[in-house]
Amino acid sequence: MAADVKTAQPLQYYRKFIEKDVRPDERTLEEFRPTVLNIGCVTTAEGSALVKLGNTTVMCGIKAEIASPKTEEPKKGYIVPNVELGPLCSILFRPGPPGDQAQRLSQFTNDVITHSCCINKEDLCIVPGKYVWVLYCDMVCLNYDGNISDACVLALLAALKNTSLPKVVWDEDTETIETDHNTTTQLNIICEPVSSTFSIFDNEVLLVDPTVEEESLSTGEVTIVTIDDKICMIRKPGGSPLTPQQLDLCINRSFIRSQEVIRLIQETLNSVDR
Repeated sequence: MAADVKTAQPLQYYRKFIEKDVRPDERTLEEFRPTVLNIGCVTTAEGSALVKLGNTTVMCGIKAEIASPKTEEPKKGYIVPNVELGPLCSILFRPGPPGDQAQRLSQFTNDVITHSCCINKEDLCIVPGKYVWVLYCDMVCLNYDGNISDACVLALLAALKNTSLPKVVWDEDTETIETDHNTTTQLNIICEPVSSTFSIFDNEVLLVDPTVEEESLSTGEVTIVTIDDKICMIRKPGGSPLTPQQLDLCINRSFIRSQEVIRLIQETLNSVDR
C-alpha cells in the first residue's frame, strides 16, 4: 500500500514523513547518507578515488600530461575537470555528447578549484614558458541517486590528494625534457574544499544530501562549499529563496560536514599508507 501511495502521490508520501522530522530512508532532515571512500583504486592514473554517498557512486581518475603553457600565464599549469553522466548510471541520461547537467557539474568543480585555490598552478610549471603539467580530472558517475555535486567534489579532492607527478629533468643544451616515472613528487594541496548540498522541500523545509527522488520533488537547491571554518562559495541555481535563518542553518551544517569529510579522507589515506 505504501509503495502505491509513493508512486501515485510522491509529494504527499514525503510530507507524511517530513512532518515527523524524518525521511523515508530513516534519515533525519539534517543527516547525510553513509559515505564510503576508496583512494588509489586506479593504478594507471596519477591519482584516483572512488566515492559512495549512499547509492550515488563516483569514480575520479587524474591523468597528467605535459603541454605548453598559456601565453599570458607562462608559469602556470592547467587543471581540466570533466564530469560524465552516462546512461549506465541512470535512466535519466542518454548516450551522446555531455548534457546540460554534466556540463554544469564540470564547470562547478572547476569553480571549486579556482575559488578555493586548493592548488597553486605554478607548482605545475616544469619550464617557464615552455612546459607545464596538465591535470585531466575525469569524474565518472557509476550510479546516480542524487546529490552528484557533493560526491564529485569529494572524489576530486581525494584523488588530488592521492596524485603524484613523475620527476621531469630539463636539458638546457638540447632543450629537451626527460621523464623519470620511478621518481615521483606528491601534489601539494593547499586547502581542502568540501561541498554540502541542501534541497528545499515545499518552499521551506531543508533536506541535507537529497536523493534523486527528493531532488525531483524539491522546489529549490543550494550548495555551500567550505574550507575549514570559512565559506568558499555558495551556489543557488534559482528555485525557492532562503531566509537568512535558513541560510545560517545550511552554513552551520556545512561546517560540520566539512570536518566529517576531512576526517574521512585522512583516515582513508592513513589506511592506504600502512
